[in-house]
Amino acid sequence: MKYDYLVVGTGLFGAVFAHEAAKRGKRVLAIDKRSAAGGNCRCEKIEGINVHKYGAHIFHTSDERVWEYVTSLARFNNFVNSPYAFFKGRLYSMPFNMNTFYALWGVTSPRQAREKIAEQTAPYLGREPRNLEEKALSLVGPDIYNTLVKGYTEKQWGRKATELPPFIIGRLPLRFTFDNNYFNDRRQGIPEGGYNVLFDKLLENADVRTDTDYFADRAALEQVASKTVFTGALDEYFGKKFGALEYRSLRFETEVLDMPDFQGNAVINYTDREPAYTRIIEHKHFEKTVTDRTVITREYPAPMTEGAEPYYPVNDSRNEALADKYRALAKSEKNVIFGGRLGDYRYLDMDKVIASALAAADREFASN
Repeated sequence: MKYDYLVVGTGLFGAVFAHEAAKRGKRVLAIDKRSAAGGNCRCEKIEGINVHKYGAHIFHTSDERVWEYVTSLARFNNFVNSPYAFFKGRLYSMPFNMNTFYALWGVTSPRQAREKIAEQTAPYLGREPRNLEEKALSLVGPDIYNTLVKGYTEKQWGRKATELPPFIIGRLPLRFTFDNNYFNDRRQGIPEGGYNVLFDKLLENADVRTDTDYFADRAALEQVASKTVFTGALDEYFGKKFGALEYRSLRFETEVLDMPDFQGNAVINYTDREPAYTRIIEHKHFEKTVTDRTVITREYPAPMTEGAEPYYPVNDSRNEALADKYRALAKSEKNVIFGGRLGDYRYLDMDKVIASALAAADREFASN
């Protein structure tokens, strides 16, 4: 066997594990069915702007080990995610904070905002929510729900909120300060030069083959390495023997505009049921790129059809029970390490994927 590890998928989990293995002198082959490495973090240079090809990726973490790890490989800027929501011609700050409450109700103090929310949620308290809509109303009341939650959620999941289970919304964060920072994490930013800079460093000591489909030549590929690190879809690895896990997909429309600025912000969510897209990303704002033209991407939620990319696991009770069966099978695969969003069938932020990959490497190389 030519390699110690075959890494299937060059997203964050695969690339971090490949980097850690190579640091320890292991021979690594990393493959990806796409034409370039980097998974969903991949960037493409258009009009001098680093365009996030597969949706906005804003790195944030409170894990100091993870922050030190990524910043040792790439220089990060000080970008702070402060999205806005567009609803019926008006803009509202996200997440829900005092700027949001002022725009909705004209309240100017946290006390007034709390009183208004208590008034709006009172009719829905004391009853067990039967669906997502009832859960959201009990958390924030009808004004916030109808303006900022309902349409966006129904577009995202392709179903009415009354048809979605309540556990999809664990909580809806309410902040009683005039702070538009979307994340609570201590660290936040974008790699200067785009995410490709980070992946070039992570994969610099691995052999990388793109346009290589693991399942198209599985038998041959499994013979080139002693162990496999698999970051693809968990059910697909096992031939979907228990049935298919459900996902939601995305569709992107990217457009170059002959103007220096389109919306004045990196991300604006569209929270009404129409238009069909959930947000517009204006990529130049991630790195404060100065150009005469701009590039925007409209992001459309989409059903998971043949050939579509899986983005969001549908973690309802049926799919979780199914995923548990596959996870049990995965544990019995002694020479395969599973990880990443698809390999774990979990929605994970980027820092959690990196932490998971580092933990997997720690376990794998504990005796070395």
